[in-house]
Amino acid sequence: MPGFELFGALERKEVNDVLDNGVLMRYGFDGMRNGHWKARELELELQKQFRVKHAQLVSSGTAAVSMSLAIAGVGAGDEVIMPCFTFVASFEAILMLGAIPILVDIDDTLTLDIEEVKKSISLKTKAIMPVHMCGSMANLQALKSICDTNNLFLIEDACQAIGGTYQGIPLGSYGDVGSFSFDFVKTITCGEGGAVITNNSKLALCADHFSDHGHDHQGHDRGAELHPFLGYNFRISELNAAVGLAQLRRLNDFIGIQKKNYTILREALSQIPEIMFRTVPDGGVENYSFLNIFLPNLEITRLVSKAFKEEGVDGCFHYYDNHWHYIRKWEHLKELKTLYPVSLDVSKGLEYLKNKSFEQSDYFIGRNLSCLIKLSWTEAEVIDRAHKMAQIIKRML
Repeated sequence: MPGFELFGALERKEVNDVLDNGVLMRYGFDGMRNGHWKARELELELQKQFRVKHAQLVSSGTAAVSMSLAIAGVGAGDEVIMPCFTFVASFEAILMLGAIPILVDIDDTLTLDIEEVKKSISLKTKAIMPVHMCGSMANLQALKSICDTNNLFLIEDACQAIGGTYQGIPLGSYGDVGSFSFDFVKTITCGEGGAVITNNSKLALCADHFSDHGHDHQGHDRGAELHPFLGYNFRISELNAAVGLAQLRRLNDFIGIQKKNYTILREALSQIPEIMFRTVPDGGVENYSFLNIFLPNLEITRLVSKAFKEEGVDGCFHYYDNHWHYIRKWEHLKELKTLYPVSLDVSKGLEYLKNKSFEQSDYFIGRNLSCLIKLSWTEAEVIDRAHKMAQIIKRML
């Protein structure tokens, strides 16, 4: 991770094919494009690799998450349960629909704590949205059982874990709907882009229309197409799709490289008894894009994080003091700082954040370092990095 590290001839071939053809928009211009449809090809490749019936490309991971919720009928005043450790896009996608993000604690999986999820269900709950952060997954079997019992949608935000599996099932395809991000720093990149996958044909048809201003995509004349319902411009371009198509065909190779580098680092750090590793739910296989460790306490973790930066061990994140990924620094959400008025449902629905504490999550995030696994490292570089990380940690303990 990320896929841009290994851009090469395959990506250039697909992009040049679009430029030579001259049609950058994914819909229309049938006569000009001479049968070239990169977005369609990428959607078929997603269906094949993730063993799902339907895939819909969109312009970003944020658009994918928001559309996943929209096609499930999530809207004004509905509540969506999500973890307090994620990228800000997860709650932004909920707020876009006028719905209310209900943030709950995480456990040592760095994903949703199952018992906290159960406590957070209300009459307004419409969906549970686990976020598979840093390459690994939530306990999806438990969450599916909760959803089935309470007639809720299970929406997977798999934007950071493409290529991982749970009980042999590709992440993103276990729930009712799954979403991916293909932004510049993801394992598979389009530059900007995202995708929604599902086995539900009704939801898939809604996604097809919703992502393109509500067009029904019937016939060969966009001006004559009907609009069964309102939609938005979440389209991906053919250029972005072309890059993603080449990258997705290399996904298994990327995962193999990540696993090799991850394993070298983990084996080296396993020799330090004070280090614990993130728990992966039974039946789960990470995509190996991050190695997540727990140190004994917040103070030591901050010291190690500082030393890593000073001594050239880049790409290791201490999310406790991070403004993008953890509730502790999300003042703009807690204080609802917006450029426009929000509904009374949303403003009242978020009042709980003013007084809610997340001590359990603080305990895990405060002790966590999440270390990016690069695709471009040589084996010698990984071994050297592992040695340096171990020496720094031992010095700080």
